Amino acid sequence: MVSKIIIVFLGGGLGAIVREFFMLLIPQTRSDFPLDIFAANVIASFILGLTFGNRRLNAVSDEFLLLVGTGVMGGMSTFSSFVYGAYSEMTSPGHMAVGALYVISSAVVGYLLTLLGITAAKWRHREA
Repeated sequence: MVSKIIIVFLGGGLGAIVREFFMLLIPQTRSDFPLDIFAANVIASFILGLTFGNRRLNAVSDEFLLLVGTGVMGGMSTFSSFVYGAYSEMTSPGHMAVGALYVISSAVVGYLLTLLGITAAKWRHREA
């Protein structure tokens, strides 16, 4: 039990660092679309799908899923950052459409990239 908590803790710390790099390296768009949070969330969705897909195929261990899926991806993509980005856009005068686009595109692209990650794991497993 304690070792699982440590695995998630270490992964979460690494994921938070990766998310901060996204925040620092991705420039703001002219429309103020929160591209940094969007990128972190959808990339994490793909990696989570890939990790989960590989776990379902017994290609990675439960500990790896905890480290990467729960820890790193949990630290990299946070719901609070997503909601704050949506709130920030939707409460800025004239930015309601950007906020709505952000919410919808985050959900749709995140879902599709999770599905792509799971599918990629299946393709990889078939070729191995």
